[in-house]
Amino acid sequence: MVSTNLTALISTLITSNHILHYHNILDAYGHVSVRNPNNASTFFLAKQLAPALVSSPADINEYYVSSGEAVNSSDPAGYAERYIHSGILKRFPQVNSVVHSHSEDVIPYGIAGVDTRPSYHMAGFLGSKVPVFEIEQYYNNSQVHDMLVSTNPLGAALASLFANSSSSNAPTNTLVVMRGHGFTTIGANLTESTFRAYFAASNARVQRKALTLAALAAKDGELGHTDGVRYLDMREQADASVMNDWSSSRPWAMWVREVEVNPLYVNTLGTPPV
Repeated sequence: MVSTNLTALISTLITSNHILHYHNILDAYGHVSVRNPNNASTFFLAKQLAPALVSSPADINEYYVSSGEAVNSSDPAGYAERYIHSGILKRFPQVNSVVHSHSEDVIPYGIAGVDTRPSYHMAGFLGSKVPVFEIEQYYNNSQVHDMLVSTNPLGAALASLFANSSSSNAPTNTLVVMRGHGFTTIGANLTESTFRAYFAASNARVQRKALTLAALAAKDGELGHTDGVRYLDMREQADASVMNDWSSSRPWAMWVREVEVNPLYVNTLGTPPV
């Protein structure tokens, strides 16, 4: 798991960027952050760089949770959507890592009006229904409607969907689908957020195939479940989510090795602790 040693943490952040790119969760866009374990008021996020190319501490900026602005004012501004990370980390002290992805497996669910629901045991963490962030509800008249969460108010609005009530300071949802954009997920550490991002996309693929099969079966007059697809029920979701938590180190160790031996990915700090 992730060490609180800062060097090890930055090494893990670099490797998380590589893992998420290797598995098509991030492409040239998207990003992953981690809270500073030595100062909860700041977090680390790559500079304006494609995730696959993040390779050293020089590629990482430190930002204030309160504002999303760089701690070192001479650093470049960084990702336009760093407010996704600052907004969530500010709202939820229990969250220490955030992943924002443009996964093409997940995007259709925010467009088609189909709920993203846990379809197999590796996605119990999703809960019964994933909320959809519809950014147009939060635009003001002067904003460019480019779908980007590029201001503190938009970051706060997105963060609010991770809780089921406006007064909650603990997240009740682990994933939010963003209409016409992608998704954002959270974790207590980099291992957990990376795991959830990977299996959110995996679940989306499984669900799409199940919906396709159900539609074909209905067309052919075959009997099936009453709603076409049988998702995990509430007990199954809860128990599978517990399993997801204790088993996440197994794929993490494999993912680390996959990117370690791939020459595209460079980590000057070496392999992070597993």
